[in-house]
Amino acid sequence: MPHLPYRELPDADPGTPDTRSPARYLLWLARHQRAQLLLNALFGVGWMVSQALMWAAVGAAIDHGVAHHDTRALFEWVGVVMALGLFQAICGSLRHQLAVTNWMNAAYRTVQVIGRHVSRHGSALAEEVTSGDVVNTVAADAMRIGSAFDVLARFSGAVASWIVVSFILMSTSLELGLVVLLGVPILASLTTPLMRPLHTAQANQREAAGRLAALGADTVAGLRILRGVGGEDVFYNNYYRQSQLVRASGVRIATPQAGLESGQVLLPAILTAVVTFLGAQAVQRGTLQPGQLVAFFGYATFLTTPLRTAIEYVIATTRAYVGAGRVLRILRVAPLVRDTDTPQAWPEVFDELVDPPSGLTLRAGSFNALVTETPAESTEITDRLGRYVPAGDHTTLNGVTLAHYALADTRAHIVVSEIEPRLFSGDLRDELAPHGNTNDEQILSALGVSSALDVLTALEDGLSSHVEERGRSFSGGQRQRLSLARALLSDADVLILVEPTSAVDTHTEGRIAAGLRAARDHKTTLIASTSPLILERADEVSLIVSGRVVERGTHDALIQRSAAYRQIVLREDG
Repeated sequence: MPHLPYRELPDADPGTPDTRSPARYLLWLARHQRAQLLLNALFGVGWMVSQALMWAAVGAAIDHGVAHHDTRALFEWVGVVMALGLFQAICGSLRHQLAVTNWMNAAYRTVQVIGRHVSRHGSALAEEVTSGDVVNTVAADAMRIGSAFDVLARFSGAVASWIVVSFILMSTSLELGLVVLLGVPILASLTTPLMRPLHTAQANQREAAGRLAALGADTVAGLRILRGVGGEDVFYNNYYRQSQLVRASGVRIATPQAGLESGQVLLPAILTAVVTFLGAQAVQRGTLQPGQLVAFFGYATFLTTPLRTAIEYVIATTRAYVGAGRVLRILRVAPLVRDTDTPQAWPEVFDELVDPPSGLTLRAGSFNALVTETPAESTEITDRLGRYVPAGDHTTLNGVTLAHYALADTRAHIVVSEIEPRLFSGDLRDELAPHGNTNDEQILSALGVSSALDVLTALEDGLSSHVEERGRSFSGGQRQRLSLARALLSDADVLILVEPTSAVDTHTEGRIAAGLRAARDHKTTLIASTSPLILERADEVSLIVSGRVVERGTHDALIQRSAAYRQIVLREDG
């Protein structure tokens, strides 16, 4: 069988989706693969029409060959049957290959646009859509969207073959032709009343499944804490109740779904019975030849395939429509921060980064520390400095509001490593240097600064070792040190670290503090921490109380003069 050339997925740029409605989103997907869809439809038409014409050739072989005892005519029509069979096989093979290709393109383009949206607007997305719902959308809804494009070629073939068979029948018997031409859409329309209940039931089931996935993800993420406080039974009961809701909603889908599935069998059977009955009467009247009756029976039997395909297409598009709605729920989440219409070029020379709400100033080449009463306060300030929240639009760089610069430039030049940085699955080398712009020597140097060489030594394949999802094979301290190395390898103009040593022991913390100071020499660095080992390395420490800088100075100077500083850092009683 012939094979079509394939291309690698995913695409470099999936494009900008049309999010105005689920139907428009599906049309946007179709436009991106219209050439493949058209070619697939042509093969689908050839595949199914050749099946229909085969019965005409069989009937002609009976009437012209068998009935007239004409061996030559018989072999000629047998040859036509074989040629149609070969053509059907070729078209069927190519149709299937393109159907799978279209399914994968639509599904994985959807996965791409969701992944891109999540990576760009993750913080805003987390407030409106649960992580479990996002996973369910990628794992289930994207595949259902792809299935609609898989069935499309067969549906096109079904429509074309229905038209061809109807005209063949009408040219032989107007009565039978009209029965087929009008009967197929009439019978197919009988499934319409089931569409709305099916659509509603599927949407409800999808909503319940999303909540179940979210509950499962939250349970797994907090499993250690749950075991520590003895909360397993509570979460088990919650998960059980939600799973029963999912099961019940799935059962409610069964009624309309069963009606459609049974219609795939019953409705074609009705059509076959009617056409066969009328054809047999025509033979008795002498208006049809025996071969034509065989062909008519074959047509009636064959037409069960287009009718079943039409019903299957209705089911697939209904699921795709529901899935597209779930996809749009994610894609419509607006980002917390946006680029201006005409962003400024990033300055060639960095002078200072200022956060007016707190009064914090970071000067070029300085090694700074930030001390706050609570971790939440430091997170608010670092989010503004990195422009991760709308309030960051007040932050200035070289006297110009940070919002006037392109967001991509801000992300490239100001790197914020949060208090709980994430590790993704993949090779450790790619995890530490995702942009591929560093060599192994630089990676090893960064691991040395973060005191993580022992982590590397314990791995059998070194930098080529596979990192499990969220780095769960590493301890909390190991994950923190690896994440610190990744932040250092960004070589950002401004590096902001939030509690980078909170999960390591004192000796390791001392080595990291010394290494950090040397590695970031002459580069702007801010570390939010209350560790004396980190603070004593800073050029300047800023003490934040109630969101404002109240003291500045070296660690030793603040220890001497500030009771509030000693209370936070040394845990002295107020």
